[in-house]
Amino acid sequence: MGLMTGDPGALVLFSGGQDSTACLAWALETYGRVETVGFDYGQRHAVELEARQAVRSRLAKAFPAWARRLGADHLLDLRGFGAIGDSALTSERAIEITDKGLPSTFVPGRNLAFLVHAAALADRRGLSVLVGGMCETDFSGYPDCRRDTLDAMTQALNLGMAQTFEIATPLMRLTKAETWALAKGLGGEALVDVIVDDSHTCYLGEREAAHPWGRGCGTCPACELRAKGWAEWVDEGRPALSP
Repeated sequence: MGLMTGDPGALVLFSGGQDSTACLAWALETYGRVETVGFDYGQRHAVELEARQAVRSRLAKAFPAWARRLGADHLLDLRGFGAIGDSALTSERAIEITDKGLPSTFVPGRNLAFLVHAAALADRRGLSVLVGGMCETDFSGYPDCRRDTLDAMTQALNLGMAQTFEIATPLMRLTKAETWALAKGLGGEALVDVIVDDSHTCYLGEREAAHPWGRGCGTCPACELRAKGWAEWVDEGRPALSP
């Protein structure tokens, strides 16, 4: 995918995980100016905030063309919101399905809060596209990952801020195996290696245990989903998916 005509610039919601790393690579391949934003909301796996910088640094070194398009990084303090949206991601609670039928890792309105803050930042930075790793195919039951939710959010942001934002979700219809394939299609084995070595997904913040698909506890839902996608992709012969 070539650069867009009249490039609007993109702000990537970048956690430092597998999905947001794939989204960052996609944005760097698509737009001429890309910035990143992360959120400290008191997450138990705060090690992902360190992973963000490791991934950005390694991408810049491994892909000089992308490095020229990679702009500023921003970290926003949302710990007050994280305390309100108390969940197994922000406190020492069991990871299980609640009586509402949602995982206890669900932080109510998290993606909505992220997008409001990202849009305000994008407005000030002159960026028109918000890029997120939300996905309907292989997701954890989070209602704020649905495309319908994001379409409604786009309309609300544009009405409330007199803007023309687009919320781009390149992974929305992809399985985790296809996300690995997309990464290979975007940056070859070098990008796959960055995701395996430096990105962080584990909900428990585990970085000691190494697996073929990366570092993590191997048992939390995030690790299980990532490992399952890796196994399926490997079984398929590690194909590349065109961006």
